[in-house]
Amino acid sequence: MKTLFVTDLDGTLLTKEQRVSSYSCEHLNRLIASGLRFTFATARSAESAKRATAGLDLGIPVVLYNGGLLYDFHSEKTLRAILLSEEEKRYILDVLKSFGIHPFVYAAQEGREKVKWVAESETEGIRRYLFRRQGESRLDPVHSDEELLRDYVFYFHCIGARELLEQAWNILKYDPRFICIFHQEMYQNDFWMEISPKAATKANGVAFLREYLQCDKVVCFGDTANDSDMFDVCEEKYAVMNADQWLKEKATGVIGYCEEDGVCKWLMEHGLGS
Repeated sequence: MKTLFVTDLDGTLLTKEQRVSSYSCEHLNRLIASGLRFTFATARSAESAKRATAGLDLGIPVVLYNGGLLYDFHSEKTLRAILLSEEEKRYILDVLKSFGIHPFVYAAQEGREKVKWVAESETEGIRRYLFRRQGESRLDPVHSDEELLRDYVFYFHCIGARELLEQAWNILKYDPRFICIFHQEMYQNDFWMEISPKAATKANGVAFLREYLQCDKVVCFGDTANDSDMFDVCEEKYAVMNADQWLKEKATGVIGYCEEDGVCKWLMEHGLGS
């Protein structure tokens, strides 16, 4: 039986420094070299995920943007992208602007990923986000809504005051065309809202990888709400000790803390035997 192991990153595999620990990196690489089929499913972009998992030698594709992109780091190719239609992206922007929200828009342009926003509309939270990513080639400030929505858009990301984002969320979350996630950012006090096409889920991303890699079984690891649908399509699912309590109740079992290499230690004990 071929088993695929899929982990969330933030709060699950990564430490609070937003990286894979040297301990996990060393031992996971040894397991991968011995035949472990191991990858991750994350809300992060390719560049952000690659930076967070530096040193980890993954040989199979990854799930990015909560399922919006399936990407192969070795070939640097996108295997699948789920896009918003012209009507959908215009509608989302109109709703956000009605509450004074200025989003980041993630788009594909000539084979490259772009993160666009209207210059000089930055909130304090957006400035913090940009400061942490300064120098990234994908950052692309624009000067109009037309430029913002140009190209193949697959993801909206909003950072701002809780009351504004929550009002927009209370509209968009009921629209059957979208997945709309509203939460407090893990490493800061900012509130985030993320909007993507309905089909862009970790569950669909994992199902694609299962078929693409011809695996019979999937085991996954997670910690919070955006891992819930992935848990629904995996034969075994494990919550780290620091996970939300309701996700622990949904899990096959509870493993160690992310800060204590819980995923890696579980795989060292069970991975190659699956």
